[in-house]
Amino acid sequence: MSPFKSLPNAPVAARKPFADTRHGITRTDDYAWLRADNWQAMFKDTTILDPEIRSHLEAENAYMTSAMADTETLQKVLFSEMRGRIKEDDSSVPVKDGPFAYGTAFVTGGEQPRYFREPREGGDRAVLLDGDKEAEGKDYFRLAGLDHSTDHARGIWGYDDKGSEYFTLRIRDLDTLSDLADEIENTGGGGVWAPDGKSFFYTLLDDNHRPSRIYHHILGTPQSADRLVYEEEDPGFFMGVGGSLLDDVIFIDIHDHETSEYRLIPTSDLTAEPKVVAPRETGLEYSMVEGGDVFYILTNADGAKDFKIVEAPFATPERAQWREVVPHTPGRLILSHMAFAGHLVWLERENGLPQIKIRDRKSGEEHAIAFAEEAFSLGLHGAAEYDTTVIRFSYSSMTTPAQLFDYDMVTRERRLLKTQDVPSGHRIEDYVTRRVMAKAPDGEEVPVSLLYRKDTPLDGSAPCLLYGYGAYGMAIPASFNTNCLSLVDRGFVYAIAHIRGGKDKGFAWYEDGKMEKKTNSFTDFIAAADHLVAARFTAYDKLVAQGGSAGGMLMGAVANLAPEKFAGIIAAVPFVDVLSTMLDDTLPLTPPEWPEWGNPIEDEAAYHHIASYSPYDNVGAKPYPPILILSGLTDPRVTYWEPTKWAAKLRAHTTGTGPILLKTNMGAGHGGASGRFQRLEEVAFEYAFALKVAGIEA
Repeated sequence: MSPFKSLPNAPVAARKPFADTRHGITRTDDYAWLRADNWQAMFKDTTILDPEIRSHLEAENAYMTSAMADTETLQKVLFSEMRGRIKEDDSSVPVKDGPFAYGTAFVTGGEQPRYFREPREGGDRAVLLDGDKEAEGKDYFRLAGLDHSTDHARGIWGYDDKGSEYFTLRIRDLDTLSDLADEIENTGGGGVWAPDGKSFFYTLLDDNHRPSRIYHHILGTPQSADRLVYEEEDPGFFMGVGGSLLDDVIFIDIHDHETSEYRLIPTSDLTAEPKVVAPRETGLEYSMVEGGDVFYILTNADGAKDFKIVEAPFATPERAQWREVVPHTPGRLILSHMAFAGHLVWLERENGLPQIKIRDRKSGEEHAIAFAEEAFSLGLHGAAEYDTTVIRFSYSSMTTPAQLFDYDMVTRERRLLKTQDVPSGHRIEDYVTRRVMAKAPDGEEVPVSLLYRKDTPLDGSAPCLLYGYGAYGMAIPASFNTNCLSLVDRGFVYAIAHIRGGKDKGFAWYEDGKMEKKTNSFTDFIAAADHLVAARFTAYDKLVAQGGSAGGMLMGAVANLAPEKFAGIIAAVPFVDVLSTMLDDTLPLTPPEWPEWGNPIEDEAAYHHIASYSPYDNVGAKPYPPILILSGLTDPRVTYWEPTKWAAKLRAHTTGTGPILLKTNMGAGHGGASGRFQRLEEVAFEYAFALKVAGIEA
């Protein structure tokens, strides 16, 4: 029996068949009209959205609001709980850099961070940028950060006030706290200072939201006068610009999901032609950090599937000069690396768990920073200075609030700087975290991280929220999450399925969940659901699935494959019209995405494979459970029309009794609401849906 009572009539999208023929196959899309012809311009000015499309989205929002009206009190309770777990006037531990230490802080009731600095050894704090003040009068506001110049005189800060991820850059005098006249529009957010603090480099986004050009801006000149440094003509590659701790080099990082290319500009000659390190070669990945007279390069070259670290001379870093420092070890995936005057540091993952390793650059001696819990998360923060023996890292588990440490790489002393404060209280001993293994159809063991209260009955009566992602090699950490406690404290088991498509069990785990093996991600998730039911952690009629973006595609796929195994599904900004999107090379992310999913324009086999699982294309007469779909009007990553079309098609075909609900944020993009408390309201809404479909509304 559906928990949704007395619903009004659901919106019915008009059917306007649109035919598309590829490889001799014609597909008809009844809802293609929901894509605005002027979508690029609309991302920057939502008032020009086609009135018919706007009317439909508003009708969907009204229907969704009516369907969830009986949870409004619950939503407020959930929001209050979540807010009560946040230290409202929280502050970061400042990071030392030269004569100052820099950090961020919030004020009680504030939505946005404040950026501050104080004298290196402590003293009065100066607020450099007040996010709440800058956000005044704006429905959406997101800061890109504040990057100070080497001489600490100025800072680059950026903002997006539409949710479209086109950032405007401003320059702030850090003494007078006034902004210069310089204004750089349509950037990726942030810039890299030249050492003299008189100019900086930035990435410009084109009309299709691609980071296609690197420019050099000199302070006091108009953006139109900026010098083009490098233009990437292949639309299949992302591009960014970065600096080094020693300020000796500007890095131009060009990559897709399987191939890398770096170009270098020495800061001694800012007008020099960017020099290629290793020309792009399909399947060759590498990333670089400076280590004084050498570069340290993390790479999968020469068959190092789980990556190794090599070094190369600063003056001649081409591939012929690469010399192995940290060899490849199958099953031990090196995730990132940093270099300091006396030490090389890297974050690795083995057997699904992270570890920080440190190598003395002179002696070659290595040691690890070790932890004992069954499942946990590590963050390697490093340091802002090159000549240091102290680095910073963070640690948490699903039961343990985040802890921030300083670690001396010579003495191996670990100093606790901060433990995440949960003002409303948190008793670690009341909770259990476990990692179990679910057997996939092909015999692979899929890790599933669990969190539940010690008094939760494990007899099949507990509701469960099962989260999954499974794409781009992204591993989902088993970290502390105060929000999910609102479910766990109501008897839920909170579960994370570490499915293929992520790198949770190494690079091969990623390879086995992409391209022609993509469906492993879906069957892994269903296997995790089956295991949780078989082990009596939950039951199918109490199991709620959740995923967002590429994880939203996962939600769409499992809804088609096993709709009867879920009490409800939450799909946030879901990438569900995979075939149509991969066939449209004008969309922001399509060409860079082909290495992940395949190129159905040129490859007929890729066309057929994507068509076999694309959630939108495989909607049929099936007993879909209640589905909550969340979307953002100005989302450049998963464009609003994908979830909108999917909702319309699901509603037209479902044989189930549960509603299909679409909530479109008319003033936000891929990340949803921008303020920290506004975001909690969205989480409370999602959790209210989960509680409702699981039969628990109090």
